[in-house]
Amino acid sequence: MDIRKSFESPNIHTKFIWATMALALVLIVGTVGYHFIGGPEYTWFDAFYMTFITVTTVGYEEVIDMSNNPTARVFTVFICTLGLGTLWFMFSTLTVFILETDINSAWRRRRMEKKIKKLTGHYIVCGYGRVGRNVAHELAQTQRQFVAIDEDLNMLDAQQERNHSLLFLHGDASDDDMLILADIQEAKGVFAVTGDDSKNLMISLTAKQLNPNVRVVARCHEMRNVEKMRKAGADAIVSPDFTGGMRIASAMVRPHVVSFLDEMLRTDHGLRIEEVVVPAEFASRELGSLNLHSQHYVLLAVRNEADWTFNPPMNSMVEAGNTLVAMASPQGRQELEAAFSESKLNRSQA
Repeated sequence: MDIRKSFESPNIHTKFIWATMALALVLIVGTVGYHFIGGPEYTWFDAFYMTFITVTTVGYEEVIDMSNNPTARVFTVFICTLGLGTLWFMFSTLTVFILETDINSAWRRRRMEKKIKKLTGHYIVCGYGRVGRNVAHELAQTQRQFVAIDEDLNMLDAQQERNHSLLFLHGDASDDDMLILADIQEAKGVFAVTGDDSKNLMISLTAKQLNPNVRVVARCHEMRNVEKMRKAGADAIVSPDFTGGMRIASAMVRPHVVSFLDEMLRTDHGLRIEEVVVPAEFASRELGSLNLHSQHYVLLAVRNEADWTFNPPMNSMVEAGNTLVAMASPQGRQELEAAFSESKLNRSQA
């Protein structure tokens, strides 16, 4: 359920409309009444003006003489009472609407920030346009947590209406404070994927200054800016134009490979080629002793500092810092990560 809708009074707009209609009715009744009381010597505008100053209690001199007319005075009391009540109800409804909107917005922002502070090992998607949303979709498909940052608040609100679990921050992702709010110290990676190369460069630079260990992947349109982004701290730079050209060529010269990868991405099992880094506290041992067998993943290769070992045999050694590459579902990736967790290693050693 949308947070804003859950806190917004469902009939607040209806109340304001009814109050406006009631005020218009009071003005009409008062104008007709004063025109009848005053007689032909007073115009319709005089009657409306008399009604208006009575309802609003501005205290101007009476336009229509009521000094010797008790009926006119009783009618004035009646109009004044109805008008004041209607005005009070209309302005109180408007005040509640304004306060409710502001309070709800502040509450929603604080609630979002508290959720973000609880994240660890998450990703920060800087720029939530078409590319950013595709990045976010892939992260969601593989059950990875992320925070989106963008300067277009209306777009972010619209996206959250479609995905109520979306965590986002509204602002400039190249700003230190914005990345700190996204808890960059606990983040695993930053995607600089806005449509502006210069902004992506600044995001890369700022992210590395705040957390030198975070991995930064940047989007780059102009190939001449690739080296600049690399110097700014981006660990990987992706050019959509270059990558798109490579994909088009691959679809022509190796169609079955492309078809295989496409089907893997479309499957309901969420299969991906995943990598798991062996933690630093891991004690070297043979691959067979780890008992890495599961229907949720297939081990493809092990990468050490110098070389790859494809389809590794059971007697190959796995050491701290190695990277295991596997075709895995989200559950399979989590199983592989758990296999190398410190707690499991301690249990296996006991």
